[in-house]
Amino acid sequence: MTLEWLTPAAVGGTLMYALLGVAIFWVSFIVVDKITPYKLWEEIVEHRNMALAIVVAAMCISIGLIVAAAIH
Repeated sequence: MTLEWLTPAAVGGTLMYALLGVAIFWVSFIVVDKITPYKLWEEIVEHRNMALAIVVAAMCISIGLIVAAAIH
């Protein structure tokens, strides 16, 4: 069993892609938040809109899958 996956290049690449994926995810969430006629975070947290929370969760999962597939 070798530790080839633990080389500095592999760890650096993993960290770079992870940060890139998180950045793309947050930018896309902000874009969707600006497109909607109300503030998503305020509506979910303050007004406890469960239906909107489920829709946003599905959007987050789909954006995450798209970013993961694009990076992979």
